[in-house]
Amino acid sequence: MYRFLLTPRWWGINLFVVLAIPFCVFMGTWQLGRFEDRVQSHEQAEKAPDPSTRAAKPLDALLPVDKVTSGRPATATGTYADQFLVPGRKLEDREGFYVLNMLRTGSGKALPVVRGWLPGSATDARVPAAPKGEVTVTGDLQASENTHSDGVNVRGGLPSGQVGMISAATLVNLVPYDVYDAWVTLPEAEAGGTGGAMKPVPAAAPEGSGLDLKAFQNLGYTGEWFVFAAFVLFMWFRLVRREAEAERDIALGLVPEEAAAEAADPAAETAEAPDAAEGAPKDAPEDPSSPDYDVASTPVR
Repeated sequence: MYRFLLTPRWWGINLFVVLAIPFCVFMGTWQLGRFEDRVQSHEQAEKAPDPSTRAAKPLDALLPVDKVTSGRPATATGTYADQFLVPGRKLEDREGFYVLNMLRTGSGKALPVVRGWLPGSATDARVPAAPKGEVTVTGDLQASENTHSDGVNVRGGLPSGQVGMISAATLVNLVPYDVYDAWVTLPEAEAGGTGGAMKPVPAAAPEGSGLDLKAFQNLGYTGEWFVFAAFVLFMWFRLVRREAEAERDIALGLVPEEAAAEAADPAAETAEAPDAAEGAPKDAPEDPSSPDYDVASTPVR
């Protein structure tokens, strides 16, 4: 009954099923692994001590920024140079902007320093002046922002002196010196009262260390891949069952031989159609206008 599984058509179907199911299972397992990694990173981050409470280290000793060094206190010495405002940043559910200054260090590179946050619009804002002369700052280390970071403005068109993203790739086009691929946020107001009106910006958790939307997306993709695998297997069983039932009906004679032959070879019916159309039906009445029409043989009504 199941010899049809060895036909060329079914060889193609079987090959597709054999390849599709392991692929779906592999992709579902991979997505599940991604979700478990994010859960593990979240648990480790909760158990680890607050990075800001650890001893401060020189900036170069903490680079490049990763999940371990993100949020760690970093120290750097230099002089403040260019200043930028970063609009569209919220703090305690209030709209405002960051005050960002470039700290030129002895290495020749500049470190972006977020001195604080101010409420309102960044346009025509009055900002406390940065300290003059050489200063040593200690701030919580952060990785450069990207297009997926909270509050980032990727639309462009900002006025001069404003930036939408705190990133070395963005700032290096605005200043005539190299920029560190990191930035720091000052945990306290600056000494001397120059930044007393600004509020400190808390350090953000490193990207990928929490149970964010991406983690639950991985979990959703896991379910989708396993559903796809089950659907492929279900459809294969359904096709096999339908084919087996058709073979059984033919074997039991439940399906006429003509219908079975037509089902097996649909071209046969098409081939016979022109022959049937060549002549008129046998019982069709003769045409009186024909020269062979026999009046005597025509029945009287």
